Amino acid sequence: MSSRPTSAATAPATRPSRSRPTTSSILTGDLVALLDRLGIERAVFAGHDWGGFVAWAMPVLHPTRTAGVIGVNTPYIPFPTTDFLRQLFGEDEKLYILWFQKAGVAEGVLDRHPRLVFEKMMRRGVPSRGGMLRAVEEGRDANHFRRLETIEPMGPPMLTDAEIDVYTRAFAARGFRGPINWYRNVDRNQRMFPDIGMRRLEMPCLMVTAEWDAALPPDLASGMPALCSDLEVHMITQCGHWTPQDKPAELTALMTDWLRRRFLE
Repeated sequence: MSSRPTSAATAPATRPSRSRPTTSSILTGDLVALLDRLGIERAVFAGHDWGGFVAWAMPVLHPTRTAGVIGVNTPYIPFPTTDFLRQLFGEDEKLYILWFQKAGVAEGVLDRHPRLVFEKMMRRGVPSRGGMLRAVEEGRDANHFRRLETIEPMGPPMLTDAEIDVYTRAFAARGFRGPINWYRNVDRNQRMFPDIGMRRLEMPCLMVTAEWDAALPPDLASGMPALCSDLEVHMITQCGHWTPQDKPAELTALMTDWLRRRFLE
């Protein structure tokens, strides 16, 4: 068959009941099963934030099914283990990823306030004062989730009330355990798949960074040229963490232009 991708795919949402099944092999296996069901040989995979880790795992775990990868904010890097993060941030409560590790703690807060999660966290970007590590070094907080009721939102609203209603209904019914379990598997994923973020990728890759993303600042992608044989990097200016919602037109234009040039011309 042609070496060109016959479709593009994004990481699907999953909601495991326990933390153990949330691994890269399970999630990338879902994507392969989707390709099989649709009769597609290979595809370009795109992912944002933790979905980006699933997209970048595809060429390592399923290279014959992957034509290319698009990382949105999330660079091609190894999983950040809890030991590594504790060396940087210290106490678990200072960083939301570490605070999420103890079963029941984060759910106990977020499940009580599903609407506040989206009202206060999904905001447009504001000029960044550096990444999360700098925030902690300066005495600021890198774990806004634990004080949802009192934290002041940082940027202007990004979602309409109707859109927030959709998210609220979904998470009020199902809770936040499924998404949080992905954070609880960073150490397991690193042990099981140490090549992800380390193995050189021999395929077209697009990296889209966001100027004002404090969680995934653009400089996290600085090591990618050494790991990707065919890499293109673009930064969307004045854009925060939620790039697909914050700057959808700019992101779509970058992705479609790259896909057209790399696979259709």
